[in-house]
Amino acid sequence: MKIAILSRNPRLYSTRRLVEAGEKLGHEVDVIDTMHCYMDITSSNPVVRYDGKPLPKYDAVIPRIGASVTFYGTAVVRQFEMMGTYSINESVAISRSRDKLRSLQLMSRKGLGLPKTGFANHPDKISDLLKNVGGAPVVIKLLEGTQGIGVVLAESNKTAESIIEAFMGLKANILVQEYIKEAGGADIRCLVVGGKVIAAMKRQGAEGEFRSNLHRGGTASLVKLSPEERRTAVEAAKAMGLNMCGVDILRSNNGPLIMEVNSSPGLEGIESATGKDVAAMIIEHIEKTAFLSGTKTKGKG
Repeated sequence: MKIAILSRNPRLYSTRRLVEAGEKLGHEVDVIDTMHCYMDITSSNPVVRYDGKPLPKYDAVIPRIGASVTFYGTAVVRQFEMMGTYSINESVAISRSRDKLRSLQLMSRKGLGLPKTGFANHPDKISDLLKNVGGAPVVIKLLEGTQGIGVVLAESNKTAESIIEAFMGLKANILVQEYIKEAGGADIRCLVVGGKVIAAMKRQGAEGEFRSNLHRGGTASLVKLSPEERRTAVEAAKAMGLNMCGVDILRSNNGPLIMEVNSSPGLEGIESATGKDVAAMIIEHIEKTAFLSGTKTKGKG
């Protein structure tokens, strides 16, 4: 097979591992800088151009698109879809996952476990917004935040009101969520590929840090999932329409609660924690599905 990986940096661990795994399994793998692609949008012959010439026909594409370039990145994926190239994650599904509010609404519709969440543009009564999520302590999140950036824990209602007012003064979109104390600053990252959890790790936040992101000094370890946690992760991926994703779950007194679904999950932490060749599993999934299922939306929606 001829596989393209859309990534801005070929030296990143996840990109390198996917290249290694693809080539080891006998495939031709190219790394293409998403932001250097440009498109000929025509009715009869849609093309992606790169470095002054049209890109060849690829059997499959693996989008590794950062949150900051979601708009352009999904446009490039959509163009590949229109050319008939199979994408392990389709453009529509990536767009869904990048919108935290839309993600929560879609998963709520499916009845999946979520923390109590409030969203408002300019509430007349911030106190009522806080009351509806159970009151302080609460977690306040910027909709556009990634890797734990733009996530604040407010210990009191007064502090929460001040933070919300400050964010609103900057015209930022925010979510307010209940704080799950019993999680103890840890979450579970489940890597879902092809409707199955292929690997999972527990991420523990650093001392005094409620965010468990590895980018913020968190540590990763092997974890055994309960059947309910495994089912929740699979259903979350299905609700988003993602063939490959990381589903972050909190262990609460009310069962597993979904925090986020990541359409471009990093591989370094989970491969190190589990000892599994996750990159090879992703390539093997593409081998099984690229010629069978094709692209469902073909760039529509």
